[in-house]
Amino acid sequence: MKYQSRKKAILLLADGTIFHGKAVGREGSAFGEVCFNTGMTGYQEIFTDPSYYGQLMVTTNAHIGNYGTNEEEIESDSIKIAGLIVKNFSYEYSRDLADSSLQDFLAKHNLLAISDVDTRALVSYIRDNGAMNAVISTEVDKIDDLKKELAAVPDMNGLELASKVSTTEPYFVGDPKATYKVSALDIGIKKNILRNLAKRDAYIKVFPYDSTFDEMSEWGPDGYFLSNGPGDPEPLTQAIDTAKKILEKDLPLFGICLGHQVIALANGISTYKMHNGHRGINHPVKNLITTKGEITSQNHGFAIQREETENHPDVEITHVHLNDDTVAGIKMKNKNCFSVQYHPEASPGPNDSTYLFDQFIENIKKSKQ
Repeated sequence: MKYQSRKKAILLLADGTIFHGKAVGREGSAFGEVCFNTGMTGYQEIFTDPSYYGQLMVTTNAHIGNYGTNEEEIESDSIKIAGLIVKNFSYEYSRDLADSSLQDFLAKHNLLAISDVDTRALVSYIRDNGAMNAVISTEVDKIDDLKKELAAVPDMNGLELASKVSTTEPYFVGDPKATYKVSALDIGIKKNILRNLAKRDAYIKVFPYDSTFDEMSEWGPDGYFLSNGPGDPEPLTQAIDTAKKILEKDLPLFGICLGHQVIALANGISTYKMHNGHRGINHPVKNLITTKGEITSQNHGFAIQREETENHPDVEITHVHLNDDTVAGIKMKNKNCFSVQYHPEASPGPNDSTYLFDQFIENIKKSKQ
């Protein structure tokens, strides 16, 4: 078969390190920040998650593509990763629910992917040296040219990417006759978040990333939601200002991931770029309110400062990541607001944290009373 004599390909890291592999489909080069996800399943949801915009994805699972793809298992309308790096790429798939192969899915979205890479060694290298910019390419004889192009790729620190993935026009999701109305700020929203809100009797109006509080409040929502998304939260000055105004009026507010970071910034708590981030579907979190453990789906390269959060008079830490004690959730003591640094919509991943959507609806219900 044609894939048995594939073109050579390389992964070139910003520090000059090279990993060798082979092209999966199309030829060329793709640039981005290299990161890894430890999920054993859910590759299609991961590839279409807007939070991964501009990143080269390394999958730690040794086999990718073995269960094909399904048009409904997407978190946005297109692939959002910049490129894919795997160990073993499965051209054949065996699942009744699949409607195409991963190879065809990648080709449809014109995504560059390379396989036969020593991903165990690569992930160990990223763990030790941190996430960094990189390029995957079939132009293996043009190393010097690739190094020059790679040097010009902007660093993720300070990079605003929400505008690249947000809707340009407001749109509605759910039943117009639903009990609750929610205004959602799209800074990289996943479809399954909207599904979770809609099935809890909410009608959602989704707004572009730079929408003002006045624009989001004009249709009379009962609550506000700040979504997940890619890039550094600090450049999102309009979103931070919108969050401040929601908090000033003490309206029900819920944030996930990038939205969680925006809420922290609105409270004067700073954020920082992590060494290699949290990306996977089995991250352990402790709920400090209930003392219960949760296995969570996570995808973030930034976090909020723990010491500043602990010292903030109006903010309480509600969840912590058990691997490194980073802040995984907060709530405000004096406002109707809470947020988490992980994905309770669990797509892909476990369902331990779906109660957070119920908590948001409960907060809205109390506010209406």
